[in-house]
Formats: sequence, structure tokens, C-alpha cells
Amino acid sequence: MAQFLLLLHESPTAFEAVPREEMGRVIGRYMAWRQSLQEKGKLLGSNKLADEGGRLLSREGGGAIRVVDGPFAEAKEIIGGYFLLTAGSYDEAVELARSCPHLDYGTIELRRVDLMEEPKGA
Repeated sequence: MAQFLLLLHESPTAFEAVPREEMGRVIGRYMAWRQSLQEKGKLLGSNKLADEGGRLLSREGGGAIRVVDGPFAEAKEIIGGYFLLTAGSYDEAVELARSCPHLDYGTIELRRVDLMEEPKGA
């Protein structure tokens, strides 16, 4: 079985218009979907990413590493979270992702994970 990463893309303001009392139901839909994956033995992990943005790292011309705050709220799209699944094929992973509640608020990028072998003696 292969592993697939579902990256949850959304507008930085995707959930701003959702009333507080509705947000509990939205979270409940995500939790129920997560539970259904777990019951099928398809869920390997998932998390919501923190809202504050994080850091962007890049290498400058002289080799120094540059660290800046980001991504910023001005960004057109952010990654709000992820699910790591196991599936036999892209087709199966797509079928699992079709019922993800995130499709009501943004898009899902589906990527197969190339597993790296553990170094011998580790």
C-alpha cells in the first residue's frame, strides 16, 4: 500500500464568514470524516496547521540561510492542514478524498509519498 498526502488549500479568509455556532458543526464534519478513515484503516495521521503562518526558509547567493515570517495573510492561498492516508492507488486515494468536508471550503492537493528507506544501523 502506498501513502498519500492530502494538503488542504484554502483562502486565508475561508472560515471568517462561518458563524461561531456553525464552526463547531464544521469541525464535527472533519472529525467524523477522520474517524471514518481511521475505521477503514486508511488514516496514518492528520493535523490542522497553526494560523499564525510559520517561517519561510531559503538559501541566499552566498550560502546563508534566510528565515522570514510567512506565509502572510495577503497570500491568495494557504495550506490549512493535511491528512496522510494509505491507499492502493491514486484512484483509491481520490475516492477517499471525495468525501472530505474541506472541498466545501477550498481545494485538496493529493500527492503520493515516496517513502525513504531507514539508514542501516539507525
